[in-house]
Order: sequence, then C-alpha cells, then structure tokens
Amino acid sequence: MADKVTLGHLAAKKQTGRKITMLTCYDYTMALLVDEAGIDISLVGDSLANVMLGYGSTIPVTLEEIIHHAAAVSRGTRRAFLIGDMPFMTYNISVEEAIRNCGRVIKEAGMEAVKLEGGREVAPVVKAIVDAGIPVMGHMGFTPQTAVKLGGSVIQGRDAAAAQRLIDDARILEDAGAFSLVLECVPDRVAKKITESTSMVTIGIGAGPHCDGQVLVTHDMLGLTRGKKFKFVQRYADFAQGYLDAFRKYIEDVETGKFPTVEHSFAIKDDEFERLG
Repeated sequence: MADKVTLGHLAAKKQTGRKITMLTCYDYTMALLVDEAGIDISLVGDSLANVMLGYGSTIPVTLEEIIHHAAAVSRGTRRAFLIGDMPFMTYNISVEEAIRNCGRVIKEAGMEAVKLEGGREVAPVVKAIVDAGIPVMGHMGFTPQTAVKLGGSVIQGRDAAAAQRLIDDARILEDAGAFSLVLECVPDRVAKKITESTSMVTIGIGAGPHCDGQVLVTHDMLGLTRGKKFKFVQRYADFAQGYLDAFRKYIEDVETGKFPTVEHSFAIKDDEFERLG
C-alpha cells in the first residue's frame, strides 16, 4: 500500500505541479473502494445531506450526522487524507463553539482536518481553529450553505470587483492559517490567479484546470444522482442504470421462481430428515 497521505504530501504535490485528487465519501464501503483506488483526499462533505439523507439542501445536515458518517469513512480508510465538512451554524456562533465542534469531528470521527465555507468573515474563526491544532480547508466561490445570500447566482467572481474580493479573501484565509482552499464555480482565470498567488493547496470544482487539484461529488461522477447534471460534472459511469437493471432482474427472478435454486439452498442428510416428527 502507498504511503499515508499527509499535509506534507499535498504541499509537495503543489510545489512540483502534480495534481491532487479529492472525492466525497460518506460510508465505509465507498471509503474502502476510494482508498484502494488511490485517491489523495476523502472529503466527508455536507453534500451527504442531499445524496445520502434526502434533504433538499446542505442546510439541515447536523454535526451528529457528519460525525456518524465520517467515523464510518475513517474506519474504511488507510491511505487518503481525511477531511470533515462543518455543517451550517456549527462554526458561525462563537469561536469557542467552533473549536469545540471541530474538535469533535477530529476526536470522534477520526478526521484529520475540517472544511469551512466563507472568506474574510470566517478568518478569525479559522485562525482560532488552526491555533487549537486543527488543520483547516477553506471554501470560497459558490458556497452552498449561504446560497440564499448569493442571490441565486451560482458563478462567482465574474466581474473585476468580485474577482478581486475572492483573491483578497484567499490571502486573508492563508494568513489565518488555512492549508487549502476549495474554489467552487469560479472563472478559470480567477482560479488560476488565486492558485499562483497562494501557498495554499487549491481544489477546484467548476473552477477550471488550473487549480492544484479537483474534487467531485462521488455520486455525481458515478452517475448515481438523478436529474440535471451540472456543467462541471464529468460522469465516469452510469451506475444508477446498473443498479436498476440488477434490482429489476432480482424482482423478476424471485417472482418467477428462478431464485433461489438448489445451488443457493442448504441440505440436511436423509436420515436426519427422517427423524423429524
């Protein structure tokens, strides 16, 4: 098995121009497979609200739900670096509460870092969490937890003023101690400028090819999510159809008596059976 991925490994990849890979992960079985494939970072994202728990947005997911799923992912991971997403309002009320909640994700769920959404407004919290000994990944651009505040616009940083604010916020988060930054739905040239102007590892999702690495929601790239596909999603499989085909074949086989057969059954010796009343 390859060496355990550390912050040092991620920094070295940025310095040498080797791309970093990250996928979301929410359960033990998927963690085993993602880890065996050789992913660099497994993110227990708050997107589990949508793809695992059926919520309409990421807002309702709780800290307890994140910890529950993250602990399962931790048990299935040997190599990948593990990051846990902090749910909405778990780091927004006070610095003390933010440190306590992030500490739970590290201690109880086995994560190695946490991810927070926001720019300059969360910098004091980021600094306090880092000072407490917890690595922090930032998340800027389109931030699902505060999507309402963005006024319905998904792409962020399209005009000079907005792009400059993203660039400035990235520097502020770097000064606060963040080791990495997710850039979501940001113009590719803006993401390139941020990537080149910071020592933080940048991870793009809908931010073009110039980031230090990329992330996708695993269920999206496997074709497990239904409905409209986001422009930035590349589907590498159509597992939803595969599941449907298998489920329907199972139903047919049970209903027609094709399953189970004698090969799926257990026997009892004749003399033992004859002793039954």
